[in-house]
Amino acid sequence: MAGGNHFPAVSEADLPVGSVLTSSGRVSAVHRAGEEFDDPPFSQKELLRLDNALTEATRKTKVRFNAYIGDLGADTAAGADALFPKTPEAARSALIAVSPNERAVEIRSGRAVANRVTDRIAQLGVTAAVASFGEGDLIDGIVAALRVMSAAIASP
Repeated sequence: MAGGNHFPAVSEADLPVGSVLTSSGRVSAVHRAGEEFDDPPFSQKELLRLDNALTEATRKTKVRFNAYIGDLGADTAAGADALFPKTPEAARSALIAVSPNERAVEIRSGRAVANRVTDRIAQLGVTAAVASFGEGDLIDGIVAALRVMSAAIASP
């Protein structure tokens, strides 16, 4: 670090509900549409597992992975198509979008990584996720999808 500062730039006590400071110093947070829940939908442990899986997959493949859990609308494919361009680094990323109410998983990849995040790899991710989703565990499903997809993606 420049200047030798070795303290966190963000205090965990100042973070909003649904946010955690990871061991790497990154903030991982749940974004909720509409009103806040009385209780966050995921525990800090679950959020850390998801953040670690996203970080590991991104580092391993050099593809920016993003996850979205929320309403994609009645036409989940169109919802994912509309959401994807708004995700961080969309051109070089992959999005795993889960619409729990519609029981749908949509995966999108950016132009810069489309030759590596192929339809076959997306299908592997969906298949890995669906098994955990059937047991009611969204975080496990996304983590499984991330692991399977990152293992199948060729290194740059």
